[in-house]
Amino acid sequence: MELAYYSDYAVRLVNTEEPARNKDSLTTVEVIRDLFGSESTTARRATEADVPRLRAVRARLRAVFEAADAGEEVQAVDLLNSLLLEFPVSPQISGHDHRDEDGSPLWHMHLADHTSNATAGYAALASMGLAFHLTEYGVDRLGLCQAAPCRNAYLDTSTNRSRRYCSDRCATRANVAAYRARKRLETDRSANTGRTAETTQDSSTASER
Repeated sequence: MELAYYSDYAVRLVNTEEPARNKDSLTTVEVIRDLFGSESTTARRATEADVPRLRAVRARLRAVFEAADAGEEVQAVDLLNSLLLEFPVSPQISGHDHRDEDGSPLWHMHLADHTSNATAGYAALASMGLAFHLTEYGVDRLGLCQAAPCRNAYLDTSTNRSRRYCSDRCATRANVAAYRARKRLETDRSANTGRTAETTQDSSTASER
């Protein structure tokens, strides 16, 4: 498993909240366990106390995405480094559960979890994963959806760094809105042109009289 895989932990957590819509789905222990995934042993340690703790981590991760989206690279890195210092991880080589066709282990790096609570475990994985993604692909690969009022976080993996939306749904909605705005502008221009022509004609007629 590539360590950048864990960057999705950060995206999933950040997107449990939609500030512009006043929506927050991070309300129960079950939601926290779903964020980890069904195979996680750390999720079993989640308690009600992890709800507010994980919300605090979420706010700090969103701040990383906001800084990156605004082009504030140094600030984004500083914010992420503070999380890495507070929530350290223990990398280790794993592969006993993954074999190739010959039965040999497929060795890969894995982030071991030795934290005391679910929040610390999740924060460590999310922060380290995001750090690997940032250093591998660049700070500008961290973004916030441009389809207002969404603002969901996303990781740009496009070949030309062109991603601007968190999903195809938001991209379609933004394109439709832009199309309608252009049509309204064209209609207004046509109406103004027509009124100008009528005014000019009336002035010419009055002069002839």
